[in-house]
Amino acid sequence: MARIRLLGPPAIERDGAPARPPRGRKSWALLAYLVLTDRPPGRRHLAELLFGDADDPLAALRWTLAELRRALGPAASLGGDPLVASFPADIEVDVLLLGRDPADPAALLELGGELLEGVQLASSPAFDSWLLVERHRVSAVVEARLRQAAYALLAAGRAREAVPYASRAVARNPLEEGNHELLVRSLALAGDRAAAARQVAVCEDLLRNELGLTVSPALREAASAGPGRATVLPLGGRAAAAGQLEAGRAALLAGAVDAGLECLRQAVAEAARCQDERLRATALLELGKALVHSARGRDEEGVVVLHEAIQLAGQEGERATAVTAYRVLGFAEVQAGRRGTAESWLGRAQALAETDDELAPILGVRGMNASDRGDYPAAFELLGESAERAHRCGDQRQQAWSLSIAARAHLLRAERSQASVALSRSLELVRQQRWMAFLPWPQTLRAEADLLGGDLEGAGERLEHAWVLACRLDDPCWEGMAARGLGLLHAAKGEHRAAARWLDEALARSTRVPDRYQWIHAHVLDTAITAALGRDEHERARPLARALAALAARCDMRELVVRAHLHHWRLGEGRALASARLFAAGVDNPALLKDVPA
Repeated sequence: MARIRLLGPPAIERDGAPARPPRGRKSWALLAYLVLTDRPPGRRHLAELLFGDADDPLAALRWTLAELRRALGPAASLGGDPLVASFPADIEVDVLLLGRDPADPAALLELGGELLEGVQLASSPAFDSWLLVERHRVSAVVEARLRQAAYALLAAGRAREAVPYASRAVARNPLEEGNHELLVRSLALAGDRAAAARQVAVCEDLLRNELGLTVSPALREAASAGPGRATVLPLGGRAAAAGQLEAGRAALLAGAVDAGLECLRQAVAEAARCQDERLRATALLELGKALVHSARGRDEEGVVVLHEAIQLAGQEGERATAVTAYRVLGFAEVQAGRRGTAESWLGRAQALAETDDELAPILGVRGMNASDRGDYPAAFELLGESAERAHRCGDQRQQAWSLSIAARAHLLRAERSQASVALSRSLELVRQQRWMAFLPWPQTLRAEADLLGGDLEGAGERLEHAWVLACRLDDPCWEGMAARGLGLLHAAKGEHRAAARWLDEALARSTRVPDRYQWIHAHVLDTAITAALGRDEHERARPLARALAALAARCDMRELVVRAHLHHWRLGEGRALASARLFAAGVDNPALLKDVPA
């Protein structure tokens, strides 16, 4: 058995002992690129990327391939043009394990540090840029897998075993409040309340000192509260549990989120007391959905609850409950920018789904994930099928939602007419359904289409209404998007001071909760950087560009990775343009390609 380690200092092991490595850092660089790129690269592309400084780049590539074949042995295959790397079952590559659900999650605890630790190629700046982006992305994938393992252990009642995974997630990304909350919850459920309280204090100091942020109430509550906890004594019997469940649903529909959550917690507790596991699974599902979709800053608790619902649903044969729980978990991961785990949950949901009303929202969230990633062909296909299935089963809200996400993709591709058609239908359906909680999103997108068409008056009316409604709804995503739109409106009028104030407001609003929608955060950053560069405010733009580059890389938002490199190039970093070209080749967006100088 051989193992190739690309995380931490690169190495090869055979039967647990170190084996002779290939010579040269570029051998490791080539291997990592072959393993991690989406599509097999051509030999000429690789020669230019890695060996552009050599007298004969293609000859240097051939020598490096021969060196890799010698080190990896005859079982590994490296050949063809485009160049394909394949490995038999007895050769294990650590980064490839991250794309699978391991039978034993303990293997995650053995993963090393950053990708190709210690490897840098100053003579290949485009590759160095690729490597930096991949280091962010792979680290985020490891973090997501660690979190997933911790959640599964918590749901199985094995909180003490969850602690090492949550602790590693904190170490990977210590400025993510959600990781601290997961560790605090794991410690509290393991019975170590003192350690949980200490971890809360660590997080408070860290976020205050590093980011100037105050932690959310959910973090402190995690030190003493477990999922499904009711705050008053149970009422008695299945009828009481069912009554609390319906009361919770009704309260949420009326917008009374706190009252709804309390009723649902009561329903979970009472269903457990009367040992009705099917009812408890349903109550856990409704509570988890409410924590993710309706409450602010409660995704971490919601995910734990949804894991419990899935476990019970599996035991009780409640297929529909499992489908919905998997989908909501996938949605939470999409918003957090954890693409791989999102697709894992959504894939499980789709495999179990049987009807249009189950498949339409799953395909919609998958389309949202693809769009956020910059994979527009997949996004349009998934969102189109979602909208069609929603139309067939009469789910007008889902149809409106999927049309709006497709319209956003059209706007990003400068396809204003197609965006306007989709948004007109989305808004029509939203108004028919009186879905005021969703209205600011398509309204803001339609206002942006109006701006692109030169209708400043119409855009202003839509944006002002969207802003007021978003604030009334207390929704940070809608607030951030509406404030961004108002910034664009003022910029179009030449009112640059007002535009800057609104874009600052958009940044503050879109990041005011820990479980933010990361794509909106990055989109607002991109707009704020563009505006600052337009005013020649380079010192304002520079830290924002660094933040965008790191965020886009971690969350695998490929179009925004390109835009971050373009911003760095405009800030005077000449080498960033080659990197922007490298990354833009993988994004099917004609509007983006027009922004990348040839």
